[in-house]
Amino acid sequence: MQLNQQGFTLLETLIAMALSSIVLLGAGRLFPVLQRAVLQQYQKETVQESLWQLAFSLGKQLQRAGYCHGNCTGQGLVLSKGGECVLLQWDSNSNGRWEPASHAQTEQTGFRLNGTDLEALRGATRCEGSGWEKLSDPATMVIQKFTVTRLARQAMSSLLIIDLAAASKSGRNPVSLRHIVVGYNQ
Repeated sequence: MQLNQQGFTLLETLIAMALSSIVLLGAGRLFPVLQRAVLQQYQKETVQESLWQLAFSLGKQLQRAGYCHGNCTGQGLVLSKGGECVLLQWDSNSNGRWEPASHAQTEQTGFRLNGTDLEALRGATRCEGSGWEKLSDPATMVIQKFTVTRLARQAMSSLLIIDLAAASKSGRNPVSLRHIVVGYNQ
């Protein structure tokens, strides 16, 4: 039994090649747009993840602020510059006093917004000065907003509201968040 086998004609092959070329050109134009969108989404997710890490870290420090296992003098938490600078202290070794800034194991810490960077200083007693270390990476993101607000509540510990906003270094993909913690020692 003999089967009739026949291939594609030249016209069918040319039509298939033309249609394939159109599809490939369309995909070639779509690929850079898709790649750019994926990159922008990745940058936004990276900034958002970094902001949440900062917010959780700051929140933990704010929850500890004011703790004293004895008779400490001074304020455990000071908000200044409209909440853009936070000075706090807590009795980390539970010896009943807050070690001063001059002590080797100082129990004072400061956080501030300086330009587009979030900074911290162990042993901070004021918001000005040098020696502050960057908490945010200026190579990847720009901090646009940092504030801490205290919300007093009747017969309950106050709430501390951390507002952060940042964008990627290019200024695109802005992200903002609000993290609220209980100030147990306030």
